[in-house]
Amino acid sequence: ICHGIPDSRKLEDGDIINLDVTCYIGGVHGDTNATFAVGEIDNESRELIKVTEECIWRGIEAVKAGRPLSDIGRAIEDHAKLHKLGVVRAFVGHGIGEQFHSDIQVLHYYDARNSVVMRPGMTFTIEPMITLGTWQHKMWDDEWTAVTADGKRTAQFEHTVLVTDTGVDVLTGGAGAVSGVSPFTRQ
Repeated sequence: ICHGIPDSRKLEDGDIINLDVTCYIGGVHGDTNATFAVGEIDNESRELIKVTEECIWRGIEAVKAGRPLSDIGRAIEDHAKLHKLGVVRAFVGHGIGEQFHSDIQVLHYYDARNSVVMRPGMTFTIEPMITLGTWQHKMWDDEWTAVTADGKRTAQFEHTVLVTDTGVDVLTGGAGAVSGVSPFTRQ
């Protein structure tokens, strides 16, 4: 799922890998990640990556001042379920800015209790982890690496966003971004 510690295993044709990049510029943090194919991958993995990227953009499109954070989780979970995929629940998006993790928690599944209302100026990450199997996870003995309880593959995309008066700005999008333009607006 996430937080894998690098080791001596070589990447092989058919693997998928997630790269997570953080930055600290002018006293402010940024966080983004994307899942990539290594060589030729099977159709199931290709679809997982595609739908996961669609899920993040569904979540981003749900960002609106005056609406609850749970709208983001609903949009992501609905799209994943439409494709018979699961949403990992143990890891969530987070408030970000001068602190890398602040109090805001952005669930990637619907929970009405996630009722914090989005307001202009809020910054947080949206980073759904979508799985071919169960949403449940387990930790490896290294106490850092998280995997799905059933060992199925996951994919993830992440962006840092800013709530505006009129919607949302994707702060980690744009030219050169790993996932810079919504798949719903691509030519």
